[in-house]
Amino acid sequence: MSLSHAVLTSLIEKASSGYDLARRFDKSIGYFWHATHQQIYRELARMEAAGWIASQPAPDAGKTRKRLYEVLPAGRAELARWATEPTPPPDLRDDLSVKLRAEAALGEIDLCTELRQRIASHAERLDLYRALAQRDFPPGRPLSRAAAIQHLILQKGLRYEEGNLRWCEEMLALLDGQQGDVDA
Repeated sequence: MSLSHAVLTSLIEKASSGYDLARRFDKSIGYFWHATHQQIYRELARMEAAGWIASQPAPDAGKTRKRLYEVLPAGRAELARWATEPTPPPDLRDDLSVKLRAEAALGEIDLCTELRQRIASHAERLDLYRALAQRDFPPGRPLSRAAAIQHLILQKGLRYEEGNLRWCEEMLALLDGQQGDVDA
């Protein structure tokens, strides 16, 4: 996936200034596709040059250079083209798993501190996702198709964080010697 497709998706959801887009991006697509504000601004310029988006001075720009970006038909066509391409499963690159393999081979590496940090990070993200679910998808509220899709994406994030949290806790217990022999 390229950043341009993530930006196109966000702009189709709501035309925005670069600043507002970057802030919204951090609170939505940014949970599963990270980009810095600088990368987003560069991508906006590239996409405008390609004819996928257009900008005009924002109504509240005043004397600033603030611009409002919206998706053009060519951008919609590009996003539709990209969205219909098969997506390979993501390649997993996990430094911690390699470190744990090294610990298994060497037996002298203390990774408990790193695991505790991971546990805290996953717990924090899990709390955030639960708060988002409570705020945006309260039980019993009917959902539009678009909202149901967004809810399932959030559920994927919840399950990811829950699984990683449990795994880190199990690994920490093993490394701390709280568990005896482990059945494979």
